[in-house]
Amino acid sequence: MLELRPNCECCNKDLPPDAADAMICTFECTFCCDCVENTLNGVCPNCGGNLQSRPIRPAAVLARYPTSSKRIFKPEGCQQKAAG
Repeated sequence: MLELRPNCECCNKDLPPDAADAMICTFECTFCCDCVENTLNGVCPNCGGNLQSRPIRPAAVLARYPTSSKRIFKPEGCQQKAAG
């Protein structure tokens, strides 16, 4: 089950479980669309993989399957990447 992390690792923007602008890689690293498009050029700075829209967990199942509360904030790893 996806961890659904609560924030963008680059800018620390809150990304609630219904955030339409949350993006993840295969390791569940989490970023907002703005950082993915304007800073990361669609590439995860942690693993080098691509970033895709994070699925939205329906509110009806959040009590049974809650999101993560662990915030990961690593702005030093999110410098502007060259398009490649």
